[in-house]
Amino acid sequence: MNQVIETLKQHRSYRKYENKPVPKEMVEAILDSAQAAPSWANGQQVTVILVEDTARKERLAELCGNQQHIKEAPIFLVFCMDFYRTELAANLENTAFGAADQSDLLLVGATDAGIALANAITAAESLGLGTVPIGGIRRNAPEVVEYLQLPKYVLPISGLSIGFPSEDPGVKPRLPKESYVHKETYNSDQIGSLKEYNDIFKQYLQERGSEQANWTNRVANFYKQPYYPSLGPLLKKQGFTAKDLGE
Repeated sequence: MNQVIETLKQHRSYRKYENKPVPKEMVEAILDSAQAAPSWANGQQVTVILVEDTARKERLAELCGNQQHIKEAPIFLVFCMDFYRTELAANLENTAFGAADQSDLLLVGATDAGIALANAITAAESLGLGTVPIGGIRRNAPEVVEYLQLPKYVLPISGLSIGFPSEDPGVKPRLPKESYVHKETYNSDQIGSLKEYNDIFKQYLQERGSEQANWTNRVANFYKQPYYPSLGPLLKKQGFTAKDLGE
């Protein structure tokens, strides 16, 4: 074991922060770590929007579903998949951005943004900071695109609140290893593991005085219906047509 692995294993989401700024050198170290993440074909298909302005954080908190911790955190990052530079590269080389209508582009961009996000989280936690990823940045994605002035071929994927934590929420228990790691091929026989995990997760919530719903109940209810509006119109507006989905 080493300190990096220990930091990764102790990850938890912090939603309450001390009222003090994050030093500039820490912010730069986090951004440098995010930028150092690998990307498909070294295309570097990620842009990070650094938000520190109080009024701007308040507006983004509203667009993300009135999440108080976005306003309270001294730093808020928005991780975007970015193929705008790809189009610029194509223009510079007098060629076409022919892959713009392929669905794989969305997977590439979202994956690269996720890897950069993970780097930022690990870097921040190694510095004693707390973080929480914000999927709600997609709740009102068209408004976020307009508010952050994102050009064509750029989409917000996740936000990240960063600050000095004011309380420790504890580490949530994870699924049994046999449900997460499958050897050689996928193992579809997971009901037993999920029932086992339900008991563990319910006990975790009970110890913290939280709701007593088990894990499968929470996940099933979360995905019972679409959580956010369809991104179809926004994808088209931003230049992602994914014509190959009809093939």
